[in-house]
Formats: sequence, C-alpha cells, structure tokens
Amino acid sequence: MRIFIIIWLGQTVSLIGSGMTGFAFTIWVWELTHQVTAITLFGLFAQLPQMLIAPIAGLIVDRWNRKYLMIAGDTVSGILAIAVLLLYSTSHLQLWHLYVAVAIQGTFGVVQELAYSTSISMMMPKQHYSRVSSLRFLADYGSSIIAPTLAGILYSVIGLVGILFIDIVTFVFAVTTILGVHIPQPSMTTVNTQTFTNWKQEIYLGWHYIAVRPSLFAMLVLAFAFTFAYDFGLSISSPMVLALTGNNTKILGTLASAAGIGGIVGVLLTTTWGGFKRRIDGVLLGIIGVSLGKIVFGIAKTPLIWIPAQFCSSLNFPILGSSCDAIWLTKVNPQIQGRVFATLKVVTVVASAVAYLIAGPLADYIFEPAMMPDGSLAPILGWIFGTGKGSGMAVLYFICSLGMLLIGLSGYAFRTLRDVETILPDYDATTAGQK
Repeated sequence: MRIFIIIWLGQTVSLIGSGMTGFAFTIWVWELTHQVTAITLFGLFAQLPQMLIAPIAGLIVDRWNRKYLMIAGDTVSGILAIAVLLLYSTSHLQLWHLYVAVAIQGTFGVVQELAYSTSISMMMPKQHYSRVSSLRFLADYGSSIIAPTLAGILYSVIGLVGILFIDIVTFVFAVTTILGVHIPQPSMTTVNTQTFTNWKQEIYLGWHYIAVRPSLFAMLVLAFAFTFAYDFGLSISSPMVLALTGNNTKILGTLASAAGIGGIVGVLLTTTWGGFKRRIDGVLLGIIGVSLGKIVFGIAKTPLIWIPAQFCSSLNFPILGSSCDAIWLTKVNPQIQGRVFATLKVVTVVASAVAYLIAGPLADYIFEPAMMPDGSLAPILGWIFGTGKGSGMAVLYFICSLGMLLIGLSGYAFRTLRDVETILPDYDATTAGQK
C-alpha cells in the first residue's frame, strides 16, 4: 500500500489542479458564449481522440513501462497548461485553442489512466482491490470539494492566469511522486514479447476476451448504457444550474462541493463496511441510488433541494465504482488487462462522446425553446419544471436520470450479468508473476 499511497497522493494533488482549471474554463466559456453546446464540446473533443487511441493504448500499456507512461501523461498535461497560460496572458486565447488542448490531453490521458488502473493488480492482492478503488474515488471526490471552492474564490482574485499556474505546479508534484517509486510490471509471456507483426490481432484481443465471456460482455453493455445516460445529464448540468440561478457561480461551486462531500462519505462507508458481498449488487444498486438522486435534482428548482439531492446521488458512486472495478480486476487476466480495459475505455468513451454530441444541440435548439413561456412543451411540463431559461435542460436532465433508473433495475433481469461473479473464475496477479 505504501507505493500506491505515494502515487495516489501525487495524482490527487494533480486532480485538484485540473479540477480548478476545468471549473474556471466552464465559467469563462459560459460568460463568453452563453451556449450549452460550447461547453458540451469540451467533453466531445476530449472523448473523440480517446476512441481512436484507446485500443493502441491498451497494447502500449501491456508492453511498456507503466511508470514512464504515467509520467508522460502528467508531463503533457503540464505543457498544455503552460501553452494555454501563455495564450491567455497575451490575449490570444480563443475557444478553439481550448478544444485542441483538451483533445491532446485526452489522447495522452487515456494512456496514463490505463497505466494507473492496470498497475493496481500488480501492487497488491485482490482482497484489497475495493479498498484501493475507494481511495481513488476519495481522490476524485476530495478534489471535487476543494477544486471548485478554491476556483470560485480565486477566479475573481487571481483570474485564469493564477489558476493555470497552480495547475502547472500540481503536475510537477505528480511527476515527482511517481519518479520516486518502483511500480511492478507484469511478467512478459510469448504473446507479450512478440514483434508488432501481429499488432492488429493484439489490439482486438481485448475485445475478443470480453466477447467470448457473456458475463463480461453484459458488464460492457451495462457500462455503455450507464455512461451514456449519466454523461448526457452531466454535460448539461452546469449550464442548467447557471441558467436557473442567473449565472450564480457560488451555487454551482456549492453543488460541486456537495457532490464531493457525498462521495467522501460514500468512500468512508465503503471502506468501513467493505461493500456488498456480491459486488454486482453494489454496481446495480449503486446505479439505482445515483439515478434517484438525479431524478430529484432534475425536478427541483431550488438549491435547498439540489444540495441534498447531489449529496445523496454522489454517495452511491464509490459503492458503484469500487464494486465495478473489483469485478473487472478480479475476472481479467492481469497480463492482458491493458487491452481489456482499453476495450472498456473505448466503449464508455463512445457512449460519452455521443451523449456530449447530442446533448448540447438538443438543449439549445429543441428543449430550451420548447420550455419558454410560449413554447410547445410549456403547457404540458411547465407546472413541473417551470418555464424560461434552464427549464428545457431540466426536462432533459430528468429524462436521462429516469433512463439510469431503468438501466439499474433491468440489470437484475439478466442472469449473465446478475451472476457474473459465480459464472467467471478469479485471477490474482500475486500468482501470475511480476518483475
């Protein structure tokens, strides 16, 4: 655990810096354009390169030193932050510059993420997978408390320049922590050490590994469906809140902090309790819990309800995520986890990219006009969601939240998914060999 804690600490600090920058970018772009599409395009441009690079990234992670891959990811992110800082400080920063930056960061970020995820099974036995996943969620939610709060306070004091500078410092810290530790590598089999002559077959190996195992394929379909529904709502949540509150960034930051606090409580609960004995129950019930909080959030019109709804929704994510991670880490051979996890990444990135692609235009050109006082949907849904700016986005948010609920409930209808843990055998990296 010592090696993991050191790496985890560096990545947590880096997440805080990135979160501050992302929050500041959202405010800056909304003030500049007042368009949902302009914000959702951030997600789209970050996801598109990942769809192309993820299959190759899985092969790279299984072949190359994962420590250096993680360092490369943080280094590229730091260089991009410096470039954006220079453009902004010289008054040359344009919206398309940010789209290019997030696209490049997404490309290298997927390699770093896969290297980080696949290193877990090489550092500790499978009984600690859920605990480690919980710590990763602690980092995510801890940063979601600190980052928006700091960014909301500092944005009006030091501006985007100061926040970008802080982000650069956090990347340096992350790289320094990784340099000081040894990350075990999986033993190289004949398949691992062959030349790139059969690289296409190796890239498709991850997909084939999942496709011939119906229970893993069911997990893959579940990941696609949930990611699409969740990211659809996520892509419009910030502009929805800003539109409904008259651009009140303090409320937006408070909601982000409420989500972070809920996530941390969920981590503590998962760590203390240990989660469900059947991990798939943690996945499906976690999805149901997330969706119920989101449904209330979509219907509500006041921060007094938004805040507890956001808290309760995020409370379920560590249970959901740690259970899901534990299943994949336990059921997939460690020697090909990079390629299998890359396949999972491609599928979820496609789901996310499609969600971001259609959410903005649907909000801007269909649902928002339809929920104006004289809109076509206002007489039908206005009594629930209100009318005016943000109401159309609230309707969309509610629809995708209801979809999440149906996804979680329907998971119990399929035995291949419901009994994944008894159908598939376990793997343990401690018996597979390391170097």
